[in-house]
Amino acid sequence: MSGQRVDVKVVMLGKESVGKTSLVERYVHHRFLQGPYQNTIGAAFVAKTMYVEGRSLTLGIWDTAGSERYEAMSRIYYRGAKAAIVCYDLTDASSFERVKFWVNELQNFEEHCRIYICGTKSDLLENDKSLRQVDFHDVQDYAEEIKAHVCETSSKTGQSVDELFQKVAEDYVNFNSMQGPTEAKGVDLNQKQNSTLYSCCHH
Repeated sequence: MSGQRVDVKVVMLGKESVGKTSLVERYVHHRFLQGPYQNTIGAAFVAKTMYVEGRSLTLGIWDTAGSERYEAMSRIYYRGAKAAIVCYDLTDASSFERVKFWVNELQNFEEHCRIYICGTKSDLLENDKSLRQVDFHDVQDYAEEIKAHVCETSSKTGQSVDELFQKVAEDYVNFNSMQGPTEAKGVDLNQKQNSTLYSCCHH
């Protein structure tokens, strides 16, 4: 990692090939690279600065490997994360089952990390809704149980990608403001979180 200051550590989790790297590429570089991608080994890091309510905020995004053989390594990267975007492929039911694995991991090891459940590849459903294997309402019910945010995105079209990361940043800023005055050097978010269900970015 470079010496750049990071305000919010964000980790991307999920089964391999669900589109985590594509999501980061779309958000950071505003592009969609036609596959196949080379599978991430370990994790890749990128930082992006944005403005939220007049404040400059830098997201440090860790794109982790989805292969099960890298699970132990992924724990290194989500340690201390303030937000986790847990991805699944809307056309792959097994990938949503994998979401539950990662949520359980976070609940056991990073209980103060905010969770954002992200369905990917929504563009594939536009012309053939029968390709959908994960019902949005099932995801919403699950998210309500774990107090998570729900989003469906397309890295190809850009649908809801910026909104998702904007939500991560806004939640961080709003949570900070709820904690009262803080020092300029940053805020310790290792406290009990506001248990609100967020549901947006769904079309």
